[in-house]
Amino acid sequence: MTFPRPAIRPARPEFSSGPCAKRPGWSLAALEGAWLGRSHRATAPRAALAEVIARSKAVLGMPEGWRLGIVPASDTGAIEMAMWSLLGPRGVDVVAFESFGDAWAADIRQQLRLPARVLAAPYGALPDLAQVDWRHDCVFTWNGTTSGVRMTDGDWIAADREGLAICDATSAAFAMELPWERLDVVTWSWQKVLGGEAAHGMIALSPRAVERLEGYTPPWPMPKIFRLTNGGSLIEGIFKGDTINTPSMLCVEDALDGLRWAESLGGLAGLIARSEANLAEIAGFVAQGGWRFLAEVPAQRSCTAICIAPAADWFTALPGTGQAAVMKKLAALLEAEGVALDAGGYRDAPPSLRIWGGATVERADIAALLPWLDWGLATVRG
Repeated sequence: MTFPRPAIRPARPEFSSGPCAKRPGWSLAALEGAWLGRSHRATAPRAALAEVIARSKAVLGMPEGWRLGIVPASDTGAIEMAMWSLLGPRGVDVVAFESFGDAWAADIRQQLRLPARVLAAPYGALPDLAQVDWRHDCVFTWNGTTSGVRMTDGDWIAADREGLAICDATSAAFAMELPWERLDVVTWSWQKVLGGEAAHGMIALSPRAVERLEGYTPPWPMPKIFRLTNGGSLIEGIFKGDTINTPSMLCVEDALDGLRWAESLGGLAGLIARSEANLAEIAGFVAQGGWRFLAEVPAQRSCTAICIAPAADWFTALPGTGQAAVMKKLAALLEAEGVALDAGGYRDAPPSLRIWGGATVERADIAALLPWLDWGLATVRG
């Protein structure tokens, strides 16, 4: 089958899954109020850091009693901080259904040397969540950034759990409802749904997590960059605008800009609606039959990291190396045409495209991109 060369290009071809597209209308002028050349410990810069925390809690609807802090090294730093600080006093289950879950399982087993039980599933599926033992701590991603699979709800997390529910929500926060009452630690980064800049992470702690921190000392040496307690007490300043290391005040101003934009949409509900609309646009395209989602169950399909692959017989009949070559050529062609930048599937995922559908992406740009996928695939095949 041949497809005509599309006449319309996306106005903004940035479909990277991190760092992600900036909000619509963003320009460098949005950063003019940044506290550049100032110590982050000075009164006004520290107030800006505290404002990021307060606005984030408000937009997300975080419950009273939770602490939220800004930490180094993006979501990776935040989730590693949680694992190094909290794990050890009881068994550990890890839910792994894509690359990052696999990485956290490897770190727990190989670096912390804890005998974790890993509940795994291939790309495109979730493991049997009923097998989680809630006498244990559990580490999991809410949304598979590299697989396009997400949790549907928190019902699988025991309300009367003995262990902690430690959730990596880096590509879910601000785009999906999170069941805060079933979670104990939630981490994310600025660079995903709100289109912030990289290298800054967020860690949210429930009262149960704080109780663990103050009542448990890990048996391993704790790097300064991971320390959340001092003398057995929580370092409260981290959750009021102090940071463990020096943040970029330019990035802080950008994070505030993204949060103000989120508020202008009506907060979390507006952000979710934009992301779900992007998923719906791609779902309509996939329903035409030429493409398929990596996520097998419709309710589990991510509205941020949207992973699709050709469904055509000629593609599925190819060996894995052949499929990978086709998708690599397709991603390169889309980039050369200026219609989709950084849209190739993750290196460990099955051969696919990964189209970011977070709230900063316009549905009209998704709609403009989709005809190029058919045209590009036909061109590569030819």
